[in-house]
Amino acid sequence: MSEAVAQTVASRFSELYGAEPHGVWAAPGRVNLIGEHTDYNDGFVMPFALPHTAVAAVARRDDGILRLHSADVESGVTELRLDALSPESDKTWTAYPAGVVWALREAGHAITGADVHLSSTVPSGAGLSSSAALEVVVALALNDLFSLGLRGWQLARLCQRAENVYVGAPVGIMDQTASACCETGHALFLDTRDLSQKQIPFDLAAEGMRLLVVDTQVKHSHSEGEYGKRRAGCEKGAALLGVDALRDIPYADLDAALARLGDEEEVRRLVRHIVTENARVERVVSLLESGETRAIGPVLIEGHASLRDDFRISCPELDLAVDTALASGALGARMTGGGFGGSAIVLAEEQDVDAITKTVTEAFASAGFTTPRVFEAVPSPGARRLH
Repeated sequence: MSEAVAQTVASRFSELYGAEPHGVWAAPGRVNLIGEHTDYNDGFVMPFALPHTAVAAVARRDDGILRLHSADVESGVTELRLDALSPESDKTWTAYPAGVVWALREAGHAITGADVHLSSTVPSGAGLSSSAALEVVVALALNDLFSLGLRGWQLARLCQRAENVYVGAPVGIMDQTASACCETGHALFLDTRDLSQKQIPFDLAAEGMRLLVVDTQVKHSHSEGEYGKRRAGCEKGAALLGVDALRDIPYADLDAALARLGDEEEVRRLVRHIVTENARVERVVSLLESGETRAIGPVLIEGHASLRDDFRISCPELDLAVDTALASGALGARMTGGGFGGSAIVLAEEQDVDAITKTVTEAFASAGFTTPRVFEAVPSPGARRLH
């Protein structure tokens, strides 16, 4: 499949730019199994890569020009001068790849220009990191073409800086690291403070289970204010508690920490979610490592309740997907991603998948919601060169 995709993208590149690309690269979207909004609190996360990817055909240039084109956007080739790239100057899709070039150059890497053609199968606005896939695939291509020698975690850091500073979205490090570093058949246990990683085997099919993604088709945007408000609230909580980040509040000390916050009710809710969510990530790691995969279901359910009630970032469509799946026999379910739309994940026995999918789809129709897109999430490889 990847060979055919690579050839298609390379052929379109040649049509656009009148020359062969110097290579074709792919970077995946991701699903976060557990660990939501913990990444910008120096906490723990556990994503895995999706089979859905952003694919880029790229050729090096040496004249200070960046040319960008996407098969997924109805527009021609965008031409930019590298010396003119400046943060938050671009509110279109080109800000993501252009931001990566800007971040690499800001870090002292001698990027002299490129022609880029992109095509992505990562659903946009579904909480599956379509923007991170776009950033990482461009970063990996430039890393190879300019012989920068950067490792996956280093590329992820630069991509995060591109999104934080150039795009203006206050995202954490998880999405870019997942896209750059995940491995087939594994979930990535990532400590976002020191970026230490551990690949945790996660082969559901071998145990007769499946993980479904229910894309509610409700679009969200990280650049809008609610995400930033939650982040600011978490930072306020850490400051009030006298710690560098909420990661530093042990689960055993949570009640005492909440008591110290007094009548700061909103901050209390945010702190409670982050501290309990870090503990949930550690529980899931322990369960998977001890072969108790089905036992992670209740932990996912707890995670959804915390995101819904404490962090308050769910929406009626996400709650309906989760509640209906659980009522239909799912082992566990929760919203995933930044919130306010996007996707839910459902852990289910293989034989229950069709019934759960049917029941969730019917529930959306009865509620008058847009038909959800339901597909299986299979832990897939991270960013790589295809051709």
